[in-house]
Amino acid sequence: MLGRGRTSTGITFLGANGETVGTRGDIVGATVRLREMPTHLVNAVIATEDRRFYSHIGVDPWGLLRAAWANLRAGRIVQGGSTITQQLAKNVFLTPERSIRRKAQELLLAVWLEQQYSKDEILTLYLNRVYFGSGTYGISAAAQKYFGKSVGALDLSEAAMLAGLLKAPSRYAPTRDLALARARANQVLANMVDAGFLTGDGASAASRRPATVRASGGAYGVQYYLDWVVDRLPDYIGRPDADLIVETTLDPRLQLLAEEKMAAAFAKAGTAARVGQGAMVVLAPDGAVRAMVGGRSYAKSQFNRATQARRQPGSAF
Repeated sequence: MLGRGRTSTGITFLGANGETVGTRGDIVGATVRLREMPTHLVNAVIATEDRRFYSHIGVDPWGLLRAAWANLRAGRIVQGGSTITQQLAKNVFLTPERSIRRKAQELLLAVWLEQQYSKDEILTLYLNRVYFGSGTYGISAAAQKYFGKSVGALDLSEAAMLAGLLKAPSRYAPTRDLALARARANQVLANMVDAGFLTGDGASAASRRPATVRASGGAYGVQYYLDWVVDRLPDYIGRPDADLIVETTLDPRLQLLAEEKMAAAFAKAGTAARVGQGAMVVLAPDGAVRAMVGGRSYAKSQFNRATQARRQPGSAF
């Protein structure tokens, strides 16, 4: 079976001097059986990603037509149309390349998977392999990363937030923008109501008690930089299946100096200048990132203002 032989993996980050500057563990979580997952988690995923999952043959013609029509009306891509089985096929067998040939392979592999495995097996494989952002693959790693708990302990709000990540993991990651992640979770709750998995009152109650993300890292530290590197890894290596050692250009001495300068600037003039946040990037002449501070407090906000902010710096230059 495709799910056999999986192990938890971790990442060790080395600085430019060859010394360890940080680690990330369990980026590929332990396999969780479908019966061990909360029903509301499974329903949230189906309602949002593939409402006809249990009735199609791996490919959903109606879903493709619906997505094509929605994209045509919007003038841009707003829906994907890929089934859960197609997403699994792409995740397991194919590269991120976008082409007609690769799409055809995806469709054929999806039909083949449906002939080899039951629906429950496919859904189990999918949830244990799919990317949830912040370097986490699989529902177990995501539950631990964002909420510090096992999959079976996830409540409805947390399940909705995780299901909402599947469309765009990096964009909706709660460690990047908690407000956006909660808004996306509310959309998932609405999808569950529309699909008949949840009552309106149940959705309202869950939205009034939004998921709270586990704080990690120190007030400063190298965490912003590591988040940035982790989010870029899938572009280079796809889904990792073994422990990784990532060599970075980070200079630990400059990183510490950047953190100290940022803290000193806020202590000296932050209140008087009415400045609540800041960011700093130190580049070498060749473009290598030597240090990065993405905000005033990583524990309070994991949004990286050095790489994710869209505001113009203006006269700061």
